[in-house]
Amino acid sequence: MYVARVLYPVEVLGPGKRIGIWFCGCPRRCKGCSNPELWEFNDRYKTDVETVLKLIKSIADEHVVDGFTITGGEPFYQKEELKSLIRFLKQITDDIIVYTGYKKDDITPEYLENISVLIDGEYVEKLNDNSLLRGSSNQTIHILDKNKTGKYSAFFHTETNKIQNFFTSDGVISVGIHRPDF
Repeated sequence: MYVARVLYPVEVLGPGKRIGIWFCGCPRRCKGCSNPELWEFNDRYKTDVETVLKLIKSIADEHVVDGFTITGGEPFYQKEELKSLIRFLKQITDDIIVYTGYKKDDITPEYLENISVLIDGEYVEKLNDNSLLRGSSNQTIHILDKNKTGKYSAFFHTETNKIQNFFTSDGVISVGIHRPDF
């Protein structure tokens, strides 16, 4: 599997302190993408599910994890690895957001069954209107776990898009939904 980043605490891509996971590989190459460096399967990011799980477990053993946000790249470009990862993540918390350029109806239900919130649709730069949790207004937020409806409804009514910077050995990683002029 190819995973470029695992960051904590991500507080701008869903409610609470989350572990953010960025997959590599995306055939879409959307104009204005905020992560074009994740389009390719870079061997630098090749790992296995067990290594990623060990890292996540070490974070969860030391910190409160309110949820996970998985993005990329395109997570469903590695759908089997994604499914295995999500099964493990659900043991830590059942609040799992996944971003995808695919439409929900094009994803086999077995790949959706452990996801709380799916944000689907390709990024369209000219439709980037600063919609909460969405890169562009054509994307749809699907609350798949109906037990999360109240939590996310409250979040949608009290939050705005924010940017959070992480300082890493590779430099600064800017996380969040960016304006089109970013």
